[in-house]
Amino acid sequence: MYDELYEAWTKERETKEVQVLLKDFYVKLADYIKKMKEESRMLDEKTVRAKLLRRESNNVTKMVKELITLRYEKTLRKAIAGEIVAKDALTGEEEELLGEVSPSIESYQTLLKDILGGRSPRIEVKERPETMILRFIQEIPAIIGADMKAYGPFKPEDIASLPVENARILIKQSVAVEVEAK
Repeated sequence: MYDELYEAWTKERETKEVQVLLKDFYVKLADYIKKMKEESRMLDEKTVRAKLLRRESNNVTKMVKELITLRYEKTLRKAIAGEIVAKDALTGEEEELLGEVSPSIESYQTLLKDILGGRSPRIEVKERPETMILRFIQEIPAIIGADMKAYGPFKPEDIASLPVENARILIKQSVAVEVEAK
């Protein structure tokens, strides 16, 4: 994983475009860091292996911070300029974050157009949905939602409306998929 991180970090630093990362890149990266920390706890700090692992951990921390910051800045710049960010370049987490930022950027662009057009600024506040409609892929037992209500149990192909917080977790765990209401 270190080599994959180094390659991604290097490419991101050398180019202006957001580089393609696998959808699960951050998940694998987090797992890698977790394993390093676990191994580090088991080693005697005076050993050569412990010192090498500490240096590797420091390098990984530096690269991860810079990689995420670079990608965030590039994505934000493109979104502000009204350019499209290629979805295949983004990880699943980045797609979700961009989806949350885009409405805000659009509101600022509308504000700018209104002012430059000599119109009184109008701000449309779009309410975030409190629930999300899901189709279940796997069977799961009943859960207590973020709103403290009981939901489920669910069988494959069941459809239900759940609080957004819970829905995102279930989607991330590949237990359910979002159903788009029209």
